[in-house]
Amino acid sequence: MLSLTLKQVSLALREGRISPTELCRRCLNRIKKTQHLNAYISVTEELALKQAEEAESRLLQGAPRGPLDGIPFAVKDNFCTRNIRTTCASRMLRDYAPPYNATVVQKLLDQGAVLVGKTNMDEFAMGSGSTDGVFGPVRNPWSYAAPYREHTGAATAADSEWVITGGSSGGSAAAVASLTSYLALGSDTGGSTRNPGALCGVVALKPTYGLLSRHGLIPLVNSMDVPGILTRSVCDAAMVLGILQGLDIRDSTTIPAPAPLTELPEDLDVKNLFIGIPKEYHAPGLSEETVAQWSYVADMFERAGARVEQVSLPHTQYSIVCYHVLCCAEVASNMARFDGLEYGHRSDVDSSTEAMYASTRHEGFNDVVRGRILSGNYFLLKQNYQHYFVKAQKVRRLIADDFKRVFGSGVDLLLTPTTLTDAARYSDFTQEDNRTRSAQEDVFTQPVNVAGLPAVSLPTALSRRGLPIGLQLIGPALQDKKLLSAAQWIEQRVGFPSISDYEHSSKSRTEREQTSAV
Repeated sequence: MLSLTLKQVSLALREGRISPTELCRRCLNRIKKTQHLNAYISVTEELALKQAEEAESRLLQGAPRGPLDGIPFAVKDNFCTRNIRTTCASRMLRDYAPPYNATVVQKLLDQGAVLVGKTNMDEFAMGSGSTDGVFGPVRNPWSYAAPYREHTGAATAADSEWVITGGSSGGSAAAVASLTSYLALGSDTGGSTRNPGALCGVVALKPTYGLLSRHGLIPLVNSMDVPGILTRSVCDAAMVLGILQGLDIRDSTTIPAPAPLTELPEDLDVKNLFIGIPKEYHAPGLSEETVAQWSYVADMFERAGARVEQVSLPHTQYSIVCYHVLCCAEVASNMARFDGLEYGHRSDVDSSTEAMYASTRHEGFNDVVRGRILSGNYFLLKQNYQHYFVKAQKVRRLIADDFKRVFGSGVDLLLTPTTLTDAARYSDFTQEDNRTRSAQEDVFTQPVNVAGLPAVSLPTALSRRGLPIGLQLIGPALQDKKLLSAAQWIEQRVGFPSISDYEHSSKSRTEREQTSAV
């Protein structure tokens, strides 16, 4: 039951094959069973069971609120949740409980969805591994699946062998991949939903900028932040997008939804599609296996009658530097609100307001956050503003124009890798500093945020190490449905397995071995 899609479990609830309370208990038990992943910061067990009971009552009366009524979900811990602590994985907000819900969270609750917990992340979403939060790193569920265990030759993943989830929404990706929730919210500023989605083998959607409200999402980079959706299938992502999209009077950057998102076509005719392959995405460090998957899916489109051609996005090479400057500048502005005066951590130093303010920020933020604040303030100095910030804004326009030109020439979608490789071992990943790691891991994902376009990552195969490999589709603004339709077409043909498939095969193999021994 836990491995079903949203559509399947929604039908099971309505047909009475399982109750919302039983489904909730199974997810909560699964969370306890997978505590070693460190996917959750807070588990809302009491609230979840209460919400499940309410959903059960509605379903018994034949009056469900919507397709998500009674279905468990998780939320990245940088979305505000009323009276539930929202920490951003930082000491600064370790005990902060907001008085309101983020709009996207409220929309899910209005549908009757059941909140099982808040997920772990990089502090204030600054990272690409989910390794830099105050609550410790998140472990990739595939570290403990049979294919990776067999590759390492271990009965379980040893501490030195477990692999990262990617970030910064690693907890949300791990929650969906490990079957503790049917969907999870992440945030995506430079790839923070798609990166962990690819490494954890789940579908990760970054919608068009403005299509989902940012109200209640604690900001990193206002001009690039987008709530992300993590699910186990493309049709599930489309269902959630249809519920969450649309104008919000609390967020002036939201835009009207182009149309209600109905179900995706079961079998898309791709003969009229023009798929672009950006030559600049053949980046240094791209693994042979990822290239092979990229080529395989491109050939799959071509064999089905789609037009597939190489295209050029010439300013891609400048994108990561442009992103770093703009990110740090907005971080410096956004982090100024955390001063120890109104909410969050407050230092005991009281010799003066200035001393308290400085000490609070030193104690509350980790080295990564402090480093980005300092960099941002440097870029925004009067003598540096034109040289760094203004120039980065000009490069941002050039990057966006590259995409406009390509899509304006008739290209429907771009097919790219999501990450350079499969998931790195934690012991290897932490050899590099956060800035270097982010530059490496976000190389394929952040240009989309710079341009405000929709993109989706979906798993296509397991590597030789037994870990997921993901590919990314990028579309023009507001073409989210076309993007998801093509993603579902890929999904139907690659047949990527879930972790539960290996749990079952592992159990049956163990049973066979025991029978043989007898």
